[in-house]
Amino acid sequence: MKLMESKRKPSYLPSVLQCKCARCREGNMFEHGLQPLPSAKNMQMPTHCKMCGQPMEIEVGFYYGTGYVSYALTVAISVAVFVAYWVLIGISIKDNSLFYYLGINALILLVSMPYTMRLSRSIWLSFFVKYDAEWRHKAPEKVERIVEGQMGNW
Repeated sequence: MKLMESKRKPSYLPSVLQCKCARCREGNMFEHGLQPLPSAKNMQMPTHCKMCGQPMEIEVGFYYGTGYVSYALTVAISVAVFVAYWVLIGISIKDNSLFYYLGINALILLVSMPYTMRLSRSIWLSFFVKYDAEWRHKAPEKVERIVEGQMGNW
């Protein structure tokens, strides 16, 4: 009698927020844990997922598009901070409360930047690599637009 795997499909949102591989949703996308600012270790990624073998870079310059995702995330954070500040403290043009908001928002964006950069890479990769329920039994698709000699030249 053949035993069936009782593994359920991992949820999309928790795997993206935890920066897991988009294909297997189990392997880590980054080699090191989140480091405080400034640290070069924050963005170091393995070439392939340690669980399923999915290449982390699909083509040369693949992660340039994360700038758009990062921009959207920072706008969302800024709007959330603005609404929270407005509800809790209030904003008026008659005093300096607007400048206090700008300072608090800049501080929050600076502190959240390492995680925002990682999250934008996780979201970007999940746009192009879909979950594969059979990842244990078949190899990932071969990437076509990678030139090994050009890796890391930018």
